[in-house]
Amino acid sequence: MEQARGGLGYLGDRMRIAATLVALSTLGLVDPVMAQGYGAVGAGPKLGELEVRVYQKIPKAKVAVQLTSDTHLSRELRRQVMIRLQNRGNEVGFSGGNIMRMDVSYFDLMGGSDQRTEGTIGGQPYYAEPGANPRQTLPANPIGRYDGKTPSTSGPTLRISLTLYEANTGKVLWLATGSCVTQSSNAQRAGEAMINNMFDNADNNRVGDAGCPL
Repeated sequence: MEQARGGLGYLGDRMRIAATLVALSTLGLVDPVMAQGYGAVGAGPKLGELEVRVYQKIPKAKVAVQLTSDTHLSRELRRQVMIRLQNRGNEVGFSGGNIMRMDVSYFDLMGGSDQRTEGTIGGQPYYAEPGANPRQTLPANPIGRYDGKTPSTSGPTLRISLTLYEANTGKVLWLATGSCVTQSSNAQRAGEAMINNMFDNADNNRVGDAGCPL
């Protein structure tokens, strides 16, 4: 009896730890794949490439596509994700069902020719709609290195990451990530190209070209 209680206590501790890791992963504090025990994750695909990891094929169930950052660009790209999911036979929405977390980031560490707000801290991105997600006004400080060395990035970069969680358990079922070097004026087109490439062969593990437009 004592051994049985001890075993149940151990199992309970394991379940609480797993639940905590899943909760933290949804907040972006723990890598979702590490949280469910798939081991450490590398740095991801190279610039201009994408990676798709299929732990389970995307189920034919409702998917809520949730953004980690709410900007005009990310909302436009979420629309493309929803279209591709619908084409697979999934019902889509903003809540309920399995959860697909979508992270969209655009940055220019080299300054580039687009002297808007992508390469600064403070202010709104150029693609933010008037009055959308107002931010506290901060000095527009350029992002860059101050040691005189050339940044490693090849230019303005758009990165997209999609992670699908099972609704009841929080288990990661599917994830895809990719990046393209692109000017801000072409960011939406580049993002849609990456998303289409991700879903064109979404049922197989692969690393390859992201399909960045020329």
